Amino acid sequence: TDAVIGAMTRPNSLGSNYVLLHHVMGEYQGKKNMWVYPEGGMGAVSRAIANSAEHHGARIEVNMPVTRILVEEGRAVGVRLENGEEIESEVVMSNATPHVTFSKLLDGDLPAQLRTELDSIDYTSPVTKINVAVSCLPNFSCLPNPSPHTPQSIHSASIHLNCESIADIHRAYLEGQNKQVSTKPIIEMCVPSSLDPTIAPKGAHVISLFTQYTPYTPADGAWTEDKKEDYCDRVFSSIEDYSPGFKRSVVGKEVLTPPDLEAVFGLTGGNIFHGALSLDQLYWCRPSRKLCGPDTHIRNLFQCGSGIHPSGGVMGSPGLIAAERVIELSRNKT
Repeated sequence: TDAVIGAMTRPNSLGSNYVLLHHVMGEYQGKKNMWVYPEGGMGAVSRAIANSAEHHGARIEVNMPVTRILVEEGRAVGVRLENGEEIESEVVMSNATPHVTFSKLLDGDLPAQLRTELDSIDYTSPVTKINVAVSCLPNFSCLPNPSPHTPQSIHSASIHLNCESIADIHRAYLEGQNKQVSTKPIIEMCVPSSLDPTIAPKGAHVISLFTQYTPYTPADGAWTEDKKEDYCDRVFSSIEDYSPGFKRSVVGKEVLTPPDLEAVFGLTGGNIFHGALSLDQLYWCRPSRKLCGPDTHIRNLFQCGSGIHPSGGVMGSPGLIAAERVIELSRNKT
């Protein structure tokens, strides 16, 4: 299933092997193919980066949306905020998606070929993310819990459900391709509180559900709260088949469909990678042939988000590549 996670594709589609590689090429402290949970939740990663940046003199402003990248004579000179304030800068770096950066934040026409390439980027997302709070650990029939509050090895693993065969994944994919919500959604479950007790009250747990395939706009119309509730119940019923009593343990939930992921996090199309990880959107073609890497057609404007090589994942590589490029250019000026 790691060959399709976050991608509107199927295991036997050309290029799905790269999606698999993308999910297993990481390492932690020298151990390859390792995934880890940061203590305090994923926000702890952002906080650590922010703390380091501030230690080195950075000033961080939050809840101040940017509405425009300011350009003078082909050079980025700053940004305009939603409140009208303008901030001048010698360099502007955008970690928004290419669509947001070039179609929403820039004023003026793009070169025709560049516009064509940017408009061709595939942002299709099959993902609905469900965050769940439960009163106890899931108890799987295949590996029953000896104790209701003692995590087992299965709880610290990445748990994949409804994917016993490639045929199951293929069937769910075809439904998604036809703009139908999958009858039997593919589910990736993680229980980070099984290893990190700081993110949930004692005895309770939080669960992350990565589910697909769900179209951005279903064939029968846009997502509504009722449709989200129906889909969530479908997912919970699937989990109940593996872990009886799961539904009863749920005390809270948050359902984020592709439009929600776009609205809340600025992910165009709800795509977690800032653009599909297809072979035509990788390496020197990411985000496009005309905009390969962090450089853009505007001087001093750089991309540093997952829309450039090597794309998404909690690794910071796009930002590192962009930062090194800016440092290189600044040194050349001196």
